Amino acid sequence: MLNWAGNVTFAAARVHRPSTLDELRHTLAGAAKVRVLGSAHSFNRLADTTGDLVSLAGLPPAVDIDTAASTVRVSGGLRYGEVAEALHAAGYALPNLASLPHISIAGAVATGTHGSGVRNGNLATSVRAIELVTAAGDVIGLDRSDPRFPGSVVALGALGAVTALTLDLVPTFQVRQDVYTGLPFDAPITEVLADGYSVSLFTDFAFSGPAAPRFTQVWRKALPDDPGPAEFFGARPATGRKHPIEGVDPAACTEQGGVPGAWHERLPHFRLAFTPSSGDELQTEYFVPLADGPAALAALAPLAARIAPLLLVSEIRTVAADDLWLSPASGRATMAFHFTWRPLTEQVTALLPAIEAALSPFGVRAHWGKLFTLATDVVRSGYPHMSEFVALAHHLDPAGKFRNDFMETYLTD
Repeated sequence: MLNWAGNVTFAAARVHRPSTLDELRHTLAGAAKVRVLGSAHSFNRLADTTGDLVSLAGLPPAVDIDTAASTVRVSGGLRYGEVAEALHAAGYALPNLASLPHISIAGAVATGTHGSGVRNGNLATSVRAIELVTAAGDVIGLDRSDPRFPGSVVALGALGAVTALTLDLVPTFQVRQDVYTGLPFDAPITEVLADGYSVSLFTDFAFSGPAAPRFTQVWRKALPDDPGPAEFFGARPATGRKHPIEGVDPAACTEQGGVPGAWHERLPHFRLAFTPSSGDELQTEYFVPLADGPAALAALAPLAARIAPLLLVSEIRTVAADDLWLSPASGRATMAFHFTWRPLTEQVTALLPAIEAALSPFGVRAHWGKLFTLATDVVRSGYPHMSEFVALAHHLDPAGKFRNDFMETYLTD
């Protein structure tokens, strides 16, 4: 069995797809080693195991809206795109979405996956409560009143199988999406990224030739009454629809050109009805404090000649600070540098230490579900609550049933 990108072959002895909660409890209680698999959109071995691999996609779907509390209880195995459609139809929304609506809710939350926007937290910040099945097969719930809660949301599957989450809702809203091209590379990127509800910058790191250096595209998502300027920090409106990767058919992308639409049809970059790519790619993402973002980008510039030949596209975006122990935005407003690579595992892996060294002065953190080579002590030192999280994991899973090689490397005292 392969992950979405095809770069990881899972080593699991058995794969389970329980159809009831009792079946899941029995499977977990009887396993010696187990990991829970979401949409397999992880590019490293975070979800791997030599024991039992469990998918939650077969559990009964639930989208239960509490209108009095403005919350929704959803099954962890559902995808964001599926839940978003139901929420919008009922007059509700989530504050933000990732670029892909195809990812599972439990998996995205567990890894601190995010969208963009200086005022928008990652997807886990909408979680009000979680329900999970522990290694012993017990069902427990944790909410914001529990002191363990900040360590239980972005938890990398270390605490158990998250079967349901309760999410905060806001009234449904509309968004317009405008794409600009030719943003100068010396533009004040912190200001650019703050000028909209959700803003993403794209570059190919092709810093040579008469048109370079520059950002190839800016995707600005805003409320309908905020049309944005005709010239955006020196960038001009795109002529026609765009895919983030220059030259790729934009049919899979959400509507552009300033046409207002429902939040769930504009905040993601890609449409639920389309597979955005074949998965024939690799991904890496690094996080630094927002204030250090321009200096971090300048530190990456000398590596452009090495990055560009391996790169499909790089995206720069922002994430608001939160208080979740293992969130990449924990305790600090964040700028994220995302790299979508050509499927050249050896070459990409060999380049990552140079990128990480360039970003190391800025307290770099890595996306838990993507490729990175940061040393164990560097990873651990980036999270002040790491020891508390490890203690929580040992308490709920004393035998280490949910631990794998990835966990033992980065999450063991």
